[in-house]
Amino acid sequence: MQSALDLSVMSRVVAAEAELDAQRLVYVFENGSFPDEVVNTTDLAVRGNQLASELQRIGIVTGDRVGVMMRNHPEFVYTYVATARLGAPAVPIDPRARGDKLAYFITFAECSVLLVADYVLADDAVADTIRKTGVRTYVLSTPEGRAAGIDLTGWASLNEVFDGPEAPTVREHVTDPTTPSLLGFTSGTTGKPKAIEFTHDRMLLYRRLPGFFGLQDDDVFYTGLSMTHGNAVIVTMMPPLWRAVGHSVFSRWFTRTRLWEICAEYGCTVWSNLGGIATALYSQPPSQWDQNNPVRLVVSAGMPRELWTPFEDRFGVRVCEWYGALEGGFAYNPVGVGPVGSFGKPPADLLRMEVFDGDEQPCASGEVGELAVRPVSGPARLTYYKNPEASANKVRDGWLRTGDLVYRDADGWLFFSHRKEEGGLRKLGEFISGSFIARVLAEHPGVLDVHIFGVPAKSGAPGEIDVVAAVVPVDAAAIEVAELFTLSELKLERSHIPDFIWIVDELPRTVSEKVQSRVLVDSFDDSDESVFGRVRTKSQG
Repeated sequence: MQSALDLSVMSRVVAAEAELDAQRLVYVFENGSFPDEVVNTTDLAVRGNQLASELQRIGIVTGDRVGVMMRNHPEFVYTYVATARLGAPAVPIDPRARGDKLAYFITFAECSVLLVADYVLADDAVADTIRKTGVRTYVLSTPEGRAAGIDLTGWASLNEVFDGPEAPTVREHVTDPTTPSLLGFTSGTTGKPKAIEFTHDRMLLYRRLPGFFGLQDDDVFYTGLSMTHGNAVIVTMMPPLWRAVGHSVFSRWFTRTRLWEICAEYGCTVWSNLGGIATALYSQPPSQWDQNNPVRLVVSAGMPRELWTPFEDRFGVRVCEWYGALEGGFAYNPVGVGPVGSFGKPPADLLRMEVFDGDEQPCASGEVGELAVRPVSGPARLTYYKNPEASANKVRDGWLRTGDLVYRDADGWLFFSHRKEEGGLRKLGEFISGSFIARVLAEHPGVLDVHIFGVPAKSGAPGEIDVVAAVVPVDAAAIEVAELFTLSELKLERSHIPDFIWIVDELPRTVSEKVQSRVLVDSFDDSDESVFGRVRTKSQG
């Protein structure tokens, strides 16, 4: 019988799988016009050990932090294997990070070494920031970087580590599965990002997720989400490690307009929805892929309720909705079981969930309150790196406070309302559904993408907002904003009609494809010529 260590430490899992079937396909990395990169179990074991050996050679020891800053590459997975073997937590860093924020990630986590892709260093300002931190840096030369002629003179080569001979086996250093496997930074919406310590034994929960989602051992899972985000790691990277799916396909970077085409080309049967992906796909014009694709299941964390059934019908898929918080907590709504719009219930044998009001009392059915989580086995535990005060504030009386405001129906199914710091969309005395507005506008043929957010109401009513629809048009010169307002008036109730339609080139997104509402709010100016009020449309001048 395998021990908790064997089941939860990634390097041990990889070694066992390579011994069981040395040539089993695990990952395919799709890279646009460049050749695919294919990874099998032996690649994971050998390459992970090579990197562990090199890190050990330069003095990395158990407890040191190893930063990794690149898009989706095989070397990203090799890093996770190597750091697990050494007991040196990985620190994934968004490759788009710049300036003070990048310096903060590296220095706050006290990274002893940084593994970075060449295209990151193509930005001289980023390269200068990294140099100034003093962190020892290895650079991955990529096909796209070589094609662009990126000069890597003066930087240590990560490729040479993997191009060399097989290294002597580095021993497994993790003896306690409750020790950290990686540091995951939060989004930092309420201040500087905090770093959550993820422990190795979280994998014991992750191993059960494929069963909850309804995955099959012959499924091919696709994502373009970044490996710097937990969703891509937990939902797509991990299942093929222990044969829960056939293999997984990663895109180097995510392009919404290519999703169905990639799934068709690579025979993908499942993909992972997050943030505004579903809305953006639904906004695309009808195509040959709508009913002619191999996908049977969308594993979704954030399917808008109003879009759920139309999305399933249009693309011939089923949706399994789920909820997960980086700090902890999991719930799921299996296909055809719970009501449309609900993110589900927690596994009864693992977790308890409660909805608390402002007085820390359980909410009645239908009443919005903060979601709290705790294991069935005892109190919740959470550690923010170097921030004991924040850790203590997050867990009170054994319950982890998620910051997500939700409600239950009479049967106990949970529904998301909004993030605590975002306050929700409240207009004319009622909370309104941004996803419903987005669905209506997304059906207009001139709309490529759309996001709904709120700005303080011009009326000055406390807590009230004016509704803004940020619209990415197919053709900015041809879009008739008056048609969008007319469509809204025909299909939406009065409280849901946008007060402003803002024509934008693109929507700002996080690495997890979540639209950054705060960036939109801070940039919004109703006097800008790209912003149209209900009485000032483009056709009216």
